Amino acid sequence: MKKSFSVLSLGGDHIGPEVVESGLQILELAAHKAGIDIRLQEDLLGGASWDRHGRFCTDEVLTKARAADAVLVGAVGGPEWDDIVVDGPVTETDGLTRLRVELDVYNALRPARAWTPLLHNTPYRAEVVDGADILVIRENSGGIYYGEPRGSETLADGQVRAFEISQYLSGEVERIARCAFESARSRRNRVTSLDKSNVMESGKLWRETVSRIGRDEYPDVELNHLLMDYALFAVGSEPKKFDVLLADNLFGDLISDLVGMLAGSLGMLPSATIPCAARAGEMVRGGIYEPSHGSAPDISGRGIANPMATILSVAMMFEYAFARVEIARQIEDAVEQTLQRGILTPDLGGTATTNEVTAAVLSALRAN
Repeated sequence: MKKSFSVLSLGGDHIGPEVVESGLQILELAAHKAGIDIRLQEDLLGGASWDRHGRFCTDEVLTKARAADAVLVGAVGGPEWDDIVVDGPVTETDGLTRLRVELDVYNALRPARAWTPLLHNTPYRAEVVDGADILVIRENSGGIYYGEPRGSETLADGQVRAFEISQYLSGEVERIARCAFESARSRRNRVTSLDKSNVMESGKLWRETVSRIGRDEYPDVELNHLLMDYALFAVGSEPKKFDVLLADNLFGDLISDLVGMLAGSLGMLPSATIPCAARAGEMVRGGIYEPSHGSAPDISGRGIANPMATILSVAMMFEYAFARVEIARQIEDAVEQTLQRGILTPDLGGTATTNEVTAAVLSALRAN
């Protein structure tokens, strides 16, 4: 069993460095308990990188990321960088996007569960949401976010036309479909694929390809399809009916925020974005681990950001990058114990600071 791993930490912007610091404290303690040596490097991404280097993601950061076993990233962006105009593709205007594309981390795993101590913080009756546990598999390297051509132009009549295309290759759909089926095999063996095959050609290809992969390669996994508009209603109404949700880049972005209602706050949503299917017990090198929430400029520097999503992302790092599932479960247990004790940041209805929550999780983790 491998005992030494390299981790690149990119704090990001606003609350990003605050919650990443919490994550690093959990990483250090959990690694020590597991007998793992962590070789840590730190650098800049997003607005912080722009202010220092004039680029949102530098070539040097990419070199470090490619060499690392795992990358821990804080949220990036903020209003002070919104109006910066950079020539070139979207990978030049968003540092995190460049990092994802260059590492080809197409498999975005975004879990959301109903935490019993936080049921009061959801919009649901307890009996509707208690026990809900959903994993969104979002294709993260293609689709409308990266489709070319894209741009804007002024027409002869003075109107402005803005455009981008949504496109997928069958191979891109095949590989993300396998990711969803593999994940389902280690959960409850059900995949629900989301698309707009009724109106979009890329949606028709999506449904046909997912159906073929399911039929030919994963006959043991139950597969259902839903049109995306109805899926928002169905998942929102009866979340306990769903296991793995498979979606393209745009629809996966939308549905992963919707299922955040299960957890009571976007501050409870971790993610792992990896370059392959995740199979139980196999190490995955080169993934990005990050909270799903934004950089929250409105609370930046106040010490009240919820660190749980980043801490849970570190748990995912142990599960996938280090193949130490038992340590991941210990971190999750420490999070639940902290929630049960009512040590909550303001987004969860509490008054605890980021440092107080982190200290409570560390204490529970030591005791596990």
